[in-house]
Amino acid sequence: MYFNQATNPTKLKHAVYLLSSTILGLLLSFIAHAVIEIGYLSWAQSRGIIITFYNGCALLPIIQIGLLLFGVIGGFFLGRFWWRMIYIEKVWAKKNN
Repeated sequence: MYFNQATNPTKLKHAVYLLSSTILGLLLSFIAHAVIEIGYLSWAQSRGIIITFYNGCALLPIIQIGLLLFGVIGGFFLGRFWWRMIYIEKVWAKKNN
């Protein structure tokens, strides 16, 4: 079932695939942001450092924006890569034959 040959690629499929991989990258960047901030707050608390919050977040705004952009751009390019591997080069079909 999962290793069947990929169906014909269409423009709509391509757009949905890229959009969903971009959203996945965005969601993963939120998780990375939370992990980094939790680690930073834990480290600062153990050292007794006073933290300045920026609109409810301890990370600098440039780091927040960088994580967000990295997630969105990374998700888009990861989607392009896997689209090519699955639908254009059909790596799974070649591997099974």
